[in-house]
Amino acid sequence: MSASDASDPAPQSEPALRAIAMPADANPHGDIFGGWLLSQMDLAGSTVATRRAKGRVVTVAITAMTFHRPVFVGDEVSCYAEITKIGRTSITVKVESWARRGRGEERIEVTEGLFTYVAVDSERRPCPIPEAA
Repeated sequence: MSASDASDPAPQSEPALRAIAMPADANPHGDIFGGWLLSQMDLAGSTVATRRAKGRVVTVAITAMTFHRPVFVGDEVSCYAEITKIGRTSITVKVESWARRGRGEERIEVTEGLFTYVAVDSERRPCPIPEAA
């Protein structure tokens, strides 16, 4: 079974971000631009990384990005973020995006990717990730 099958189990945790795809975010055919979805995922991942770093983080890499299905105008997009790795100054976060179409309850996975953030100080220099509490 592939990661894009509608029968895949949706995440059970609370989303890190939820947004409605609007007409201004779409091409003339009603498909949402990949860049809009990517930015929503980056916001979701950075929220989780910021909490774990207990301070400011910056995005340094996006890897393993996969678009499984399109997002359409009116879709409710939920981004789920999970920390997969913590280095000395970096945090890697897996972000999955799921869409709920129309008034239905079915959620389908539309994209996933790995985002790497680096903790930075007030001078924007890398700084160590604090130990977990």
